[in-house]
Amino acid sequence: MKRTISFMTGKGSVNHNSRKFHAKNIDSERSYLNVEYCNEDVKDVYHELFDEALVRYNEKQTRSDRKIDDYYDKICFGKQEKPFHEIILQIGDKDNMGATTENGQLAAKVLDEYMRDFQRRNPTLRVFSAYLHMDEATPHLHIDFVPYVTGWKGKGMDTRVSLKQALKSLGFQGGNKHDTELNQWINHEKELLAEIARQHGIEWEQKGTHEEHLDVYNFKKKERKKEVQALEQEKEYLTAENEGLIAQIAEVRADIQLLKDDEEQAVKDKEEAEKRAEKAEKDLHSLEERRERLQPVMDNVSKEIKEYGTVKAILPEAGTLERATTYRDKKIKPLFTQMKNKIAAMAAQVKELTKEVEKWKHKYQETKQAYNRVQRQLDTVCEEKQQLSEEKQQLQGVSDRYDRVVRVLGENVVEDAVQQDIQEQKALEEKRQMEQMPKGSIHERLAWGARKSEMENQQRKKNKTKNRGMER
Repeated sequence: MKRTISFMTGKGSVNHNSRKFHAKNIDSERSYLNVEYCNEDVKDVYHELFDEALVRYNEKQTRSDRKIDDYYDKICFGKQEKPFHEIILQIGDKDNMGATTENGQLAAKVLDEYMRDFQRRNPTLRVFSAYLHMDEATPHLHIDFVPYVTGWKGKGMDTRVSLKQALKSLGFQGGNKHDTELNQWINHEKELLAEIARQHGIEWEQKGTHEEHLDVYNFKKKERKKEVQALEQEKEYLTAENEGLIAQIAEVRADIQLLKDDEEQAVKDKEEAEKRAEKAEKDLHSLEERRERLQPVMDNVSKEIKEYGTVKAILPEAGTLERATTYRDKKIKPLFTQMKNKIAAMAAQVKELTKEVEKWKHKYQETKQAYNRVQRQLDTVCEEKQQLSEEKQQLQGVSDRYDRVVRVLGENVVEDAVQQDIQEQKALEEKRQMEQMPKGSIHERLAWGARKSEMENQQRKKNKTKNRGMER
């Protein structure tokens, strides 16, 4: 069978990919069929990749304003790089590879095999989130990764975020503006996915790319079509950057809503804890009052037990002709039995009350500790809410500025400006490389000197021409 292969850039909505929230196009009853390859916090990945380099960078800085407190925040609010990238891969479409069909199961198997080797194949693209979705119309794969380069010799940290340099380290050097490192890598990954699919009986249907022999006119037509496709891909990439910002804002808003819910629950838990603590305190106070009322009785009983004279004073007098045994059995023994039973009952009651008081004291302490924990959690939630609110405002500002630039200048002008900046950066890099004398043989050094001299002469001619124009 022949099937198309889709390789797209995504918004990078990790919460959506992990199904923390469900879109309308999701069949939640099939979500259990989804495959989670990994799901790490991107901030933790940043600490893993860049903390050591961040320490080395900050140690070299003599000015405190040039030090970086948090590299993740710097990238998020910077203009050079995205904090992470997402790609979405799909074989066929809903009409020929539906998720509930046998063909859909085959597509899922191919995507799963592709994903199993992705990280080993692309070591400089650190994957932190990857999901195979089977609960939508067509099986597809989401891969979120942080591109990075080590041993960087330019400005900034020696280990840093860079999609271009990460792909270069994988062997994709790029060419003209239509044959970038990203385009080369995407085509390479498509070929790998197509090879896996072929092993499972699926042939890659490349629409509009099967002509073997073309005349000059059709060849030029095809080349122009390729250029248009490359431009459209670059436009899609720039659009994806804006969509990524919008997605981040949406995630922040969702996180803020979750924090609001957590805050409301924390307030309820706090109020309940306060009520429980208040009740425990009242019960404890009541028990202490009972104990205080019984304490004099206990003290009096103990005193009477210890003082023989008090007991003697309440003994009944013997009759004139009454025998000692009769007096003992009928008067003394019943009296002592009564006193003994009364004292034992009172002592048992006091003992039981004492245990109950201690139990309530312990319960009160536990309730108080729980209340303190809830209070600390509430304080933490409030701090996180404030932090996220600030991040939301910053992200919203970035998104608004981008939209304003596109609205005022137009998409074509913005795209041209981006391409011009890419070319200027490339020219600066070439100039920098040219200014560094090679370490090779004497012939290479002489050739370098000749090229440098020629470039300097050309620059002087340009300056003279410019000066003549100004004098006129």
